[in-house]
Amino acid sequence: MSRKIKIINIVGTRPNFIKIAPLLAEQKKYSEVILPVLVHTGQHYDFELSEVFFKDLNIPKPDYHLGVGSGSHARQTAEMMRRFDRIILKEKPDLVLVVGDCNSTLAGALAAAKLHIPVVHIEAGLRSFDMSMPEEVNRRLTDHISDYLFVTELSGVKNLLNEGIKRKKIFFVGNVMIDTLLNSRFKIQNSKILEKLGLDKKKYAVLTLHRPENVDDKKIFKEILETISAIQKKIKIIWPIHPHTKKQLVQLSQFERLKIKKSEGLRIVKPLSYLEMLNLMKNAKLVLTDSGGIQEETTVLGIPCLTLRENTERPVTCEIGTNMVCGTTREKILQWVNEILWRGLRCSYTKQGRIPKYWDGRSAERIMKIIKKIYQP
Repeated sequence: MSRKIKIINIVGTRPNFIKIAPLLAEQKKYSEVILPVLVHTGQHYDFELSEVFFKDLNIPKPDYHLGVGSGSHARQTAEMMRRFDRIILKEKPDLVLVVGDCNSTLAGALAAAKLHIPVVHIEAGLRSFDMSMPEEVNRRLTDHISDYLFVTELSGVKNLLNEGIKRKKIFFVGNVMIDTLLNSRFKIQNSKILEKLGLDKKKYAVLTLHRPENVDDKKIFKEILETISAIQKKIKIIWPIHPHTKKQLVQLSQFERLKIKKSEGLRIVKPLSYLEMLNLMKNAKLVLTDSGGIQEETTVLGIPCLTLRENTERPVTCEIGTNMVCGTTREKILQWVNEILWRGLRCSYTKQGRIPKYWDGRSAERIMKIIKKIYQP
């Protein structure tokens, strides 16, 4: 019998956990030929952002936990590389698999590439064309040192080819994040989050904010907060707050003031579990976010999504999905909120929102079949 293909899978943040779950499940199906190893960098170390997702998604306990924690981008990335380097030398993997665009993604890819271990990048090719975003730096660098690039949408294929990456390294397979969503649809229905928060379906909006360009820039953050104060007079807003965003609110002396305003329509809650968050979005009137993954999830759920950014690396969610990039100014955000509340999002679209190609729950299956064929033809 041929030697098993040893794959080290690296995760570190909430979106990573969601994307790795179907890949690990698929690797388990190939247990006769694939030996998976799971490494958690510890980039997200809060329970709500880490362990609870392992429980919700039936992800096995990591074989290694690096415990890196927070810090500057440079320190965090360097410490991940230093600790992961030892694991590579010990495990001697055939492949290192990274997902997404966080610091854990880049650190894992760099450490592997420098030790001449082939790198698999899941969710390759996405581009915002905004190099001020840490994620854009991470995804570009990761793509150019990866050996196998698995793409979620056709814009990713085009971007990689334009950057000179060889076509034979690129595979259009769909979106593993949607695999997890579709695999969890029955569990999502059983969530009691609406009852817990006292909400009625389609009578509230969901807000998420975490990107540095929004919450670290005081001018932009204050304008978004003023806009949210206006929106909560029109519809109740549920805001599961990210720890970093909460820290920035406290520094602005806004946190207690906003908590007091909950009776007017704004409710700040702790980060929710994966299943709770999806149930909350599925039953919302609309979602306001700066998250990339939520743009994809709302497209599949058919929920209007307003992206509080000037760009998106996921254009298919706007081209055929339910997403609209509306910037961070009060005027534009309120224009689209009013459009959704009073006339419906579809009035301004020539389309009704469709699910992109290969977002069918079988992306992980396609990926693992390709990897198996490459290593054991």
